[in-house]
Amino acid sequence: MVRRISGRPAVITGAASGIGRSLAQRLSRNGCPVAIADVDGSELEKTAASLTGPVLTRVLDVRDAGDVGEFAREVQDWLDLPLAAVFNNAGVATSTSVLNSVPEDDSWLFDINYWGVVHGTRAFLPQLVKQNYGVVVNTSSVFGLVGMPNQSAYCAAKFAVRGFTDSLRQELRGTGVSAVTVHPGGIKTNIIRNARVYSELDVRGRSREQMAADFDKMALTTPDKAAEIIHRGVEKGKSRVLVGPDAYVFDALARIMPTHYFSVMAKLYDR
Repeated sequence: MVRRISGRPAVITGAASGIGRSLAQRLSRNGCPVAIADVDGSELEKTAASLTGPVLTRVLDVRDAGDVGEFAREVQDWLDLPLAAVFNNAGVATSTSVLNSVPEDDSWLFDINYWGVVHGTRAFLPQLVKQNYGVVVNTSSVFGLVGMPNQSAYCAAKFAVRGFTDSLRQELRGTGVSAVTVHPGGIKTNIIRNARVYSELDVRGRSREQMAADFDKMALTTPDKAAEIIHRGVEKGKSRVLVGPDAYVFDALARIMPTHYFSVMAKLYDR
């Protein structure tokens, strides 16, 4: 099923930077009025200033279901056309072993990465179902395909997004509304620099800045390229969008070696 987004309204959370900002810019260039939200108001305004078309901005903490619902009502009042797409994209990171995990950090991450997606879906879904048209696009990760050491909370949240969206997709069968899961690989964003990491050094003896630098070297995809892949994948009617060549490697290893994939990944990393 081909879904047309270009020229039609879209909502994007996590739009102050990274994939969210690039999605807003790309969709705006393609004639979409965009309603953008993020907890970082100053960076959100920078995103808004970079857009070429109509924009509604909202400082929003996606952990707050009531506030997300209010945002949905504001968007509905703002629009002249049916809403075409909702991109639940806001996300954060933390890194620690299960043994040394900080429960408060796990809750913080899960509230944003999973519940933020759920709140966004629940807030906008009634509008999409009523108009019998549109798509919910939820950002998971390649860490929603495989489990990685020191990423238990992040993987749990991203696996949860995947399961939630897959279930939603089946519930929407026979309607004009669809659901898409996005699995980005390494994207050149600041997610590692903004992560909650309590230990000064990770298990490999790297500082936060070293971890971020190593991530930048391994990240194969720019936010602009990621936005292009997501936009095209959604419009082509895909139910799942893999973003970046590394995402295809993760997906293949998860299928071929469901219990031994990390041994291969560790060897590739060392090389």
